[in-house]
Amino acid sequence: MTINVSIVEDNPGTREGLVKLFNLADRFCCRRSYGTGEEAVREMPANTPQVALVDINLPGMSGIECVRQLKLLCPDLQVLMLTTYEESDLIFESLRSGANGYLLKKMPARELLEAVEQVHAGGAPMSMQIARKVVAHFHRLKVAPGEMSQLSKRENEILGCLAKGFLYKEIAEQLGISMSTVRTHIHSVYEKLHVQSRTEAVVKFLDRK
Repeated sequence: MTINVSIVEDNPGTREGLVKLFNLADRFCCRRSYGTGEEAVREMPANTPQVALVDINLPGMSGIECVRQLKLLCPDLQVLMLTTYEESDLIFESLRSGANGYLLKKMPARELLEAVEQVHAGGAPMSMQIARKVVAHFHRLKVAPGEMSQLSKRENEILGCLAKGFLYKEIAEQLGISMSTVRTHIHSVYEKLHVQSRTEAVVKFLDRK
């Protein structure tokens, strides 16, 4: 199955390089790219890519606002921020806007392709430096008394799989359930633990004792 990727990047050289990378790689294609957030919001919903790579520092509309609007228009779109910025406030604002992962442009091409495959499969890829910042932030979270006891046996099983790094597809295969059922259970876990991301849920699971 070919993964259709769109690029939102204002630097022409970088944009053309990314388009070429995906069109030359097996299992990928890039049919459309955009130089501004406004253009992406206006045109991308009609082109229905599966994954979008979005730069933060765009002229006019920021990449973060672009993601926020794209997720409203295309709820199933998987978005990866691809940027040079490592500031914590930009990372968390991007994730709050709906981004599914956060990557640095300096990563090798092979790892970028793997990250797109991962987010398409239900994962949340992040560059190592970014992941460390996120984990350090969420390690400060504390488990409220009784939170973990609210989880059902199945929800605990799924949370354990998330803690092992399994993708949604792998969890479904491991437990013999559908991807839709996995997502439903994870949504319930998030509500019961009062978290908004996989990382927060896993941190509370690991700190439960």
